Amino acid sequence: MIVRRCLWCGVLALLILVLPTAVTQSAPQSPPTLGGCPMFPVDNIWNVPVDTLPVDPNSNAYINTIGADANVHADFGSGLWDGAPIGIPYIVVPSNQPKVTIHWTTTWNENDPGPYPIPTAAPVEGAPNTNGDRHVLVVRQGECKLYELYRAFPNADGSWNADSGAVYTLTVNGPLRPAGWTSADAAGLPMLPGLARYDEVAAGEINHALRFTVPQTRDTYVWPARHFASSLTGAQYPPMGQRFRLKANFAIDNRFSPDAKVILRALKKYGLILADNGSSWYISGAPDERWNNDVLHQLDVVVGSDFEAVDVSSLMVDPNSGQTLQGFSVAAAPSMRAIDPGSVTHFVLTVERTAAFTPTVSLVTGNPSPSLTIHLSQAVIASPGSVTLTVTDTHPSGSTAVWYTIPITATGGDTTYVTNIGLLVGGERVFLPIVRKS
Repeated sequence: MIVRRCLWCGVLALLILVLPTAVTQSAPQSPPTLGGCPMFPVDNIWNVPVDTLPVDPNSNAYINTIGADANVHADFGSGLWDGAPIGIPYIVVPSNQPKVTIHWTTTWNENDPGPYPIPTAAPVEGAPNTNGDRHVLVVRQGECKLYELYRAFPNADGSWNADSGAVYTLTVNGPLRPAGWTSADAAGLPMLPGLARYDEVAAGEINHALRFTVPQTRDTYVWPARHFASSLTGAQYPPMGQRFRLKANFAIDNRFSPDAKVILRALKKYGLILADNGSSWYISGAPDERWNNDVLHQLDVVVGSDFEAVDVSSLMVDPNSGQTLQGFSVAAAPSMRAIDPGSVTHFVLTVERTAAFTPTVSLVTGNPSPSLTIHLSQAVIASPGSVTLTVTDTHPSGSTAVWYTIPITATGGDTTYVTNIGLLVGGERVFLPIVRKS
């Protein structure tokens, strides 16, 4: 029999079982919803904040090309404009809504096949007899799928004619449209998740990016877009899918009503996604008789130079998915330690970044006892990186063993990460027999 002596082993073995584990919390806590369906998961690129992401190197060129002095326009509202509701309408249909045949009127061969659950009376963008984009957007409850058509015309037999169509499962992040494919939108993106809706504003938050248009785009696209609609090659032209945000120093003050402030806060936090060619800084939304058009015109004071282009590439998990990387993690080495009373010990806290929208992380420690002095070598670090946590104990020699849990709270961007360090001060030596069989 061999006897090995281990200091604190018995106590530590027990405490390892109860040491709290790390917890990660990210905002927003839930995705936008419609008709009981999410508008994609909370970690989808449409739904994540971009307010701390790096500025795109071509930002100034993009802004000047789109129009630094051009005013923002809310391309939605109440009432009629040229005989049509103002904005891009949508409809939510029940799970038993019958599917009907879609007749494709182009040879693009980039359409998700029908049938689609679109009622004959589904709202169409534009006046009834217009010849414009004529988008039709339908969410079918139960299956939580989104069906979108471009240049859609109803037929007497209940079927529809359309130039293009796309279907999205709203409960998952992908796959995206095949690379190079259009959708009901020029960028190959879904349209409904990027619309401003009145119910969101009334609730006090738009927690997703908004769709917008510019006059000229480049002959390329960036994630999450899948299609371009231009022959221009100059680097001053923004690609489809380019993200923009309202600058942090833009004052959301008493010039704006509460509803306008909700939209402006969303433009700062979630920003805009370039989805189509059109007028400069035209932001898309759904028509609703509850919109106050005078309030929406308060946004007219915002101009192009109040925005900046954003580089979202660091969020990409997979180019074929809308899922984003989220946050960071914190690890302590070691995660627990035993020391003699009156001793000094050190822990190394390592911050690993999983997305560039948390370039700096702030660390705060809790102190479970006045007998401990806790010091961080630095409280704010660039991630990835590490800091040293020094713990000094002031118990007199021979004190009764005490177990401490030291909480570490790390905050970066919209993510908070909490982890715990275990520290055993004092105690008795424990002899653990180990029997070796021959």
